[in-house]
Amino acid sequence: MHLKDKVALVTGAAQGIGKAFTQALLEKGCKVALVDLNEEVGKASKDAFDKQFDAQRTIFVPCDVSDEEKLKDAFQKTVQHFGQLDIVVNNAGVNNEKNWEITVQINLISVIRGTYLGLEYMKNENGGSGGAIVNIASLAGLLPVAYQPVYSASKHGVIGFTRSIAPISNC
Repeated sequence: MHLKDKVALVTGAAQGIGKAFTQALLEKGCKVALVDLNEEVGKASKDAFDKQFDAQRTIFVPCDVSDEEKLKDAFQKTVQHFGQLDIVVNNAGVNNEKNWEITVQINLISVIRGTYLGLEYMKNENGGSGGAIVNIASLAGLLPVAYQPVYSASKHGVIGFTRSIAPISNC
């Protein structure tokens, strides 16, 4: 896939792996929607990218990916701003065994929801032109992790979901 002028939406884009994905996509010529819950760090990341790349190639969309309506809105804002969507990187994640419901919500359910939203926007019959979806898991999705059973289960779920939907998800 040639990346020049493609549009990507990256969740958890303000720092860590998400920020690295954003950097790599921008270096290849993509336009990127940085989607993140942390507004302060998100805006700072956008500002830093704007100094390195054309400011018109990024937008920051504050979003709690665990909130279905806010995630839908982030996808809609991305397409409204850039006119298309070609790449989705479902990267946002947490590790909170005490509040395990939010770990499952962010690490697994938002990945599933983000995948289905991406497929809808990228489908040819919906005006899209195909694309790619990258779902981020962890080694904890391949091996058991003592003292982190919920985190491990959520990442196992991401891998199982991604492997299961890949053969049937033609855009």
